[in-house]
Amino acid sequence: MKLIGKYVDKSGTGHVTLRPEDDEDMWHLYNIIQQDDLVRAPAIRRVQNVSATGSIESHRIRLKLTLQVSKMEYSSSGVQSSTTDQAVPGSPSSSAPSPTTVTLHISGRVTSENEHVRMGAFHTLDIEPNRDVRIEKIEGWDSIALSRVQESCVPGRGAEVGAVVCGEGTAAFCLLSQHLTVITHRLSVPIPRKASAPGTSQHEKAMTKFYTMVYDAPGWIRDTVYSTMMNEAGKRNDKLLAKSLREKGLKVHISSAHVHSLVEVLKSPEIVARLKETKFAREGIVLDKFFKMLASDEMRAWYGPEHVCLAADRGAVGTLLISDGLFRASDPKTRKRYVSLVESVQQKGAEVVIFSSMHESGQQLNQLTGVAAILTFPLDIEVVEAEEKEAVEEAERDRLEKEEAVG
Repeated sequence: MKLIGKYVDKSGTGHVTLRPEDDEDMWHLYNIIQQDDLVRAPAIRRVQNVSATGSIESHRIRLKLTLQVSKMEYSSSGVQSSTTDQAVPGSPSSSAPSPTTVTLHISGRVTSENEHVRMGAFHTLDIEPNRDVRIEKIEGWDSIALSRVQESCVPGRGAEVGAVVCGEGTAAFCLLSQHLTVITHRLSVPIPRKASAPGTSQHEKAMTKFYTMVYDAPGWIRDTVYSTMMNEAGKRNDKLLAKSLREKGLKVHISSAHVHSLVEVLKSPEIVARLKETKFAREGIVLDKFFKMLASDEMRAWYGPEHVCLAADRGAVGTLLISDGLFRASDPKTRKRYVSLVESVQQKGAEVVIFSSMHESGQQLNQLTGVAAILTFPLDIEVVEAEEKEAVEEAERDRLEKEEAVG
């Protein structure tokens, strides 16, 4: 992302102009832009001109529109699944994966004068790469939004890691960036049951075909497939792939051949050592630490908005785990609540890890309400809730006594 201009004062009033360059930048914009924000970006509009003879000429023009956001739609498409019914050598191979396409649509009413679009008209902006987007927040820029802008503009922050999650006859090819997990390609090959006679079974023929298909799509996986790819790279004189496999390829055992096993992969020691500085690896490590704490010392592992806020009020939060999806709340009050939570624990020295809901770890955190905390000391939830209830009742008694005294 390129920062074209930033004019925000200490109170948070002002605007920021950004230029997205890739898919991850689109995800950043989706998280930066909120309902009721004023967004100015290029748009295509069909206009009609009536000639002197009465004929109507229609053509498209590009113009800039400013909308007050009422709705946003983010989508990622282009994931290709390949299957073959003839799981033997000689059957048609899978085609190359089609590129992933990320789209961001912003809808709302036009708020600035334009000769082609009337004020108040409903319109949709299709955000495109390498086109400037100007964002002004009616509620003001908060710390989470400003930090997201800063993070998105750091050069090199979108470095990608390739992964292949493989089972017998199935493979999913993934690209992991700082905030996105994209499935670029899938393979599925029916594998007959294993026969007793080696070298002649349909099972082995099908697996050989599967290995070849995996080679023809980018990636690396464990043991036999890895060896097959190395051998195939030698046969095809693919020196670049062979070098990459030797120097960068890692083989990690997983319990199941599903994409959600990437969380299991990212917390494995060999991956942690290689990717310890990346955001998505850090998310997996912290989430794993939380689950282990939940299993061994549940008084130090709290989740849910109410409970985490109670722990934060007592200064007990050591690490806050929070999903970026919570900051996309349509209700400004809900967003402010989570922004305040983050700021309060940061001021007390706690670590804050904001999870991307486009990663498997973020999706697992969302299943736990999207917010959790590892505490620095144990707290009994029932005791804390009883203390809170008693404090509320005491405050109510004080209020009534004051009212009676005044009366």
